[in-house]
Amino acid sequence: MSLKTPVNSDHQLARLLQIGVVLEEVVEARAAKHADAAELDDDVRAFLREAAAESAIHRERLDELVAELEADSVPFDEVKQLVEQRYETGSDFDGVLYDQLCNEETAYKFYDDLIEVLEGADASFSIDRERVLAVLREIRAEEEDGVEEVTELMEAKE
Repeated sequence: MSLKTPVNSDHQLARLLQIGVVLEEVVEARAAKHADAAELDDDVRAFLREAAAESAIHRERLDELVAELEADSVPFDEVKQLVEQRYETGSDFDGVLYDQLCNEETAYKFYDDLIEVLEGADASFSIDRERVLAVLREIRAEEEDGVEEVTELMEAKE
């Protein structure tokens, strides 16, 4: 399903929100892994822990919307195992921060595109569209803040 295709049903909306859940699970698992495993400055470690906690909150908020649409999400422990098996990055500052920047930017772009698609959708959903959009806009703003924070940390390390 493309984010350029109109969203016409609860099922399509649920699937897109589930993609957001998985995206947040990946960000959470990777940030937590880096924070625990890498030899990092305290400010970088604190940022990564905050990013993991923020992603957990985003995941829970999205899960609530998915549940209202009577769909199931992928359990976090399954995604965490896949992330650990699939992705390995270095533990140096640049590798960890670059990885986090990519994750934050990917999440921001996903939510930005999803908001655009939902704003243009003509369909009715079983949950309030404005509430879904409000949640997505808040998450997008937090992802944008995350991009800025990572960029500032990267610049400070140069």
